[in-house]
Amino acid sequence: MRIAFCFVVIAVSGALSYGIDSNPFSDEFINYINSQQSSWKAGRNFDKDTPLSHIRSLLGALESPEPRSMNDVVVHSEDTPIPESFDAREQWSKCEIINVIRDQSACGSCWAVAATSAMSDRICIHSNGEKQIFVSEEDLISCCGILCGMGCGGGYPVQAWNYWHLQGLVSGGPYNSTTGCKAYSMASCEHHTTGSKPPCPKDLYPTPRCHKQCDAHSSLSYASDKSYGQSSYHVSSREQQIQLEILKNGPVEASFTVYEDFPSYKSGVYHHVAGSYQGGHAVRLLGWGVENGSKYWLVANSWNEDWGDKGFFKILRGKNECGFESGIVAGLPKL
Repeated sequence: MRIAFCFVVIAVSGALSYGIDSNPFSDEFINYINSQQSSWKAGRNFDKDTPLSHIRSLLGALESPEPRSMNDVVVHSEDTPIPESFDAREQWSKCEIINVIRDQSACGSCWAVAATSAMSDRICIHSNGEKQIFVSEEDLISCCGILCGMGCGGGYPVQAWNYWHLQGLVSGGPYNSTTGCKAYSMASCEHHTTGSKPPCPKDLYPTPRCHKQCDAHSSLSYASDKSYGQSSYHVSSREQQIQLEILKNGPVEASFTVYEDFPSYKSGVYHHVAGSYQGGHAVRLLGWGVENGSKYWLVANSWNEDWGDKGFFKILRGKNECGFESGIVAGLPKL
């Protein structure tokens, strides 16, 4: 998958050129973001002393080495009317799983967490709420191997969906979960300045080893517990096509370029204002709307509920902001 860079006519590659503190977590930098626009509100999500290396370690969406083929792009008929606003949590209210915000912990597994979250949503949606399971991100990051990338060191979102299609994935909830076959082995941790979770470790966790068996407490069979995708594909970068894909099939996985201002998002409709490139991030796209005249995409992040707007954020829609609309992938569940 290609993760596009976000180019603007006047971009701040470093705050030093504006005579302000270059630390993106400083009060001065946050105040500068807020002084330059009114679309979104920046605030303190991370401690002032947070190293940028911690942020970069969470940005695990890698550019696929395989070029995107037009044959892989699904195109929907545009006869279906598109509402001004849409929220998958409300549309499929029986699927409580759509409301869940994951925590990738100290691992660059955003590519896998966003994928398995959207897979879980789609299993519930396409089964009319009868199957509500968490697809195991642990199984994906540990067993997909080099095909998907480097596990906690980052991976290719489109390959996550290909692996689900071809090899299948077992079920598994968050850390210490007793439901499902294989739970996430890394505990939720406090990336942020406020919250009750234990602090994240200084360094990334190593990628878990692949064990093709369920956790010791589980009575499930690894082979028979697997769910599969019946297809995997890119979604057209056209705004209407992304909307139609979500309307018809449910949340999708999106990848975009992260700059130094994004980690300080608190509310409103994000667009890049200041700071330099940090990496590619993968997230789950749930819907869209309009706020104070700005069109936005509604998105779930994977840095737990203490980040941003209770784990969610909005990003400018229709402008391919930070390459957001050119990095959409998905697939359909095999029920």
